[in-house]
Amino acid sequence: MALFWFVLASGGFAFLVDHSPLKVRSLSHAMQRQRFAWMEMMARREVRIVDTAIMSGLQNGTAFFASTSVLAIGGAFALLNSTDRMIAIFADLAVPIGATRVLWELKGLGLVLIYAYAFFKFGWSYRLFNYTSILLGAVPPPDEVDTAEGRRALARVSEMAVNAGMHFNLGLRAFFLSIGYLGWFAGPIPFMAATALIILVLIRRQFWSNPIFPALAAMREAAAHGPGNSDDERPASR
Repeated sequence: MALFWFVLASGGFAFLVDHSPLKVRSLSHAMQRQRFAWMEMMARREVRIVDTAIMSGLQNGTAFFASTSVLAIGGAFALLNSTDRMIAIFADLAVPIGATRVLWELKGLGLVLIYAYAFFKFGWSYRLFNYTSILLGAVPPPDEVDTAEGRRALARVSEMAVNAGMHFNLGLRAFFLSIGYLGWFAGPIPFMAATALIILVLIRRQFWSNPIFPALAAMREAAAHGPGNSDDERPASR
């Protein structure tokens, strides 16, 4: 029951942010639109040192989280190897986890899978940021941007940047949800409560946190004053 709640809550949040009509009000969507605006501004700059510096920062951040995922996977395997000791520790603390060795190992395996998923997302995002850097270098100079080939080059680099950001967000989401998953080791009720708390925090950050207001304002200004892709043109690949 608790595991079903975790899957349902995670899937419901993913639908809300990525596929529901409310997605246009989310922070992720607003920043996705800003990636298009960024590439439009990049194409107008004669010197693009600032853009390459931003790309380098994004790549370094993604590499950090990919490395952290590997460490987390190692920690989850260490937890699997300490099953008997951990059960004994919880027993000494009189915590009613009611877990057998098999159940504990299944929980640990689930944690490994979550961090493995995060690693693949961060790893793929890092690779896409590399591709974005290459495509950014292929964008023609400002006086050729408004040609047919220039617009195609700009569309390619914009879509690649958006896809890289989408996969990075999915990796971060897995990290956040893994915190709720850790509650399962203390029992089904803490598992469900921790998952609900994490989902509520993520929803607030996407729709009601302070950063959403300037992000939405920037998105509206970009839509009103600058060219860009419509929502129907956003890349669907994950």
